[in-house]
Amino acid sequence: MMPWPHAHALAREIARPLPGRKTPVVQAGGQVLASPIACVRPVPAFDNAAMDGFAVSGEPPWSITGLLLAGGFDTLPSLSPGEAMEIATGAPVPPGTTAVLPYEESAVEGRPISRSDSSQVDGPLSRSDSSQLGRPLSRSDRFQPGRTVSGVVRGRTHIRRTGETLAVGALVSPPGRIVTATLAAAAVQAGVDDVITHRPPTVTLLVTGDEVISEGTPGPGQVRDSFTGLVTAITTRAGGVLTASHHQPDDPSTLAAALDRTATDVIVVSGSSSAGAADHLHTLLTERSATWHVRGVACRPGHPQALAELPDGRWVVSLPGNPFAGLVAALTLLEPLLETLAGRPTKPSLTAPVTGTAKLTPETARIVPVTWAGVSAHIIQGSTPAGLHAAATADALAVLPATWTPNTPAHLLPLP
Repeated sequence: MMPWPHAHALAREIARPLPGRKTPVVQAGGQVLASPIACVRPVPAFDNAAMDGFAVSGEPPWSITGLLLAGGFDTLPSLSPGEAMEIATGAPVPPGTTAVLPYEESAVEGRPISRSDSSQVDGPLSRSDSSQLGRPLSRSDRFQPGRTVSGVVRGRTHIRRTGETLAVGALVSPPGRIVTATLAAAAVQAGVDDVITHRPPTVTLLVTGDEVISEGTPGPGQVRDSFTGLVTAITTRAGGVLTASHHQPDDPSTLAAALDRTATDVIVVSGSSSAGAADHLHTLLTERSATWHVRGVACRPGHPQALAELPDGRWVVSLPGNPFAGLVAALTLLEPLLETLAGRPTKPSLTAPVTGTAKLTPETARIVPVTWAGVSAHIIQGSTPAGLHAAATADALAVLPATWTPNTPAHLLPLP
C-alpha cells in the first residue's frame, strides 16, 4: 500500500499539462493560459475625460461651444484657446484640450455649478450618440453655447492619456493563470480576441455494478448511482469536462469493450476495484499492458483505489464502489491528476488543527469529515465507507496520520 501523502502527490506530479490551443477569450473561463497575453490595443485606447465637466483650452475664461458625450465618432471638433466643450466621463477629449475642468470646480456666468445642475440633462451623459457632437445643450440657458465658464485648472488635468495604463505589447497576464471573468475582461479591454489555453481534460465515468440504477426508486438489492454527480463536480472544479457517464454491468467482456472504445483523456471506473468475484478492472488493465502508478493506498476508507496509464496515454482512475470511499479516492487521485492535465497551478496545502476523536490504525491515514469551528476543524462522527450522510454536512475531509493527536494540524481536502 502506498502512503496517502505519496499517492496524492504522485497523482499531481505524474502527468503533464495538455497542449495549448487557440480559444476565444469570452469562452476561456476556467481554462489555464498556456501562453502569455500581450496588449493589442492601448488602454485607454484614446485620450478621454476622467471626470464630467468641461474640456477647456488655454487660460480662462472659456466660451462654451457644445456638448461631447461618450461614443464613437468619425471626427472630433478641436478646441482653440479660450474655448470649452462640456464633456462626459469617458468621452474622447477634443484636440487642443488643455484639461478637463470638473463641474465641482467650475462656474458658468460666475455662478458655481452644483451636482444637481450638472445632472439636469435630457438623457444620461454616458449615452453613445454621435449626433450629440457639438450640439447646443438641452438644459438650462446658462449652459448654452456662448455662455462663459470659468475656474482654476489645478495640478491634475483629469485626462486619461492613450496607453497610460497599458501600452501595446505590455503583459496583460503571464501563462499559468486561470482565466477568470476579471482576467477575460482585462484581455478584452486590451483588444485581445483569442488566447492560448491548455485543452481541458475530458473524462468518462464508468459506473459498474449490477445493483446500480441511474434513476427511480431502488428495488430489493439495488442502489442509486451516487457517483455521477460527485465525479462531475470534482472534474469541473479541477478544470476538466465530464463528457459521459455509462452504467456497466458486472461482466468482464462488457467492461473490456467500454475501456477499449472510450477515447477521453481520463477514464474513471467506480466499483470493480477490489479482488472480489465481480471485480474485473485490475485484470483487464493488466491484460492491456497498463502501467500501475498507484495500486492501493494506505488510508481508511478508500484503500483499494488505483491510478493506471494505458499504453496510448489514457489515464484510468479506479474508485472503490462504496460511495464515501469513492469520494475519498476521487479527491486523492482524480482531482490532482485533472488539475495537472488542465495546467492548473499547484494549490497551497490547506491545513488546520483538528479536534474530536477518531479511530486510528497503524501506518494508515484515517480520513474523516470535518466542519469548521473557528480556526479549527471538528470531526463529524458517524461516517462509514458506504454512507455519505456525515460528509454531506461537512466542509472538508481531514487526512489524519496514524500519529495524529487531537488539536494537531492535519491536511484538509475541501468537499465539492
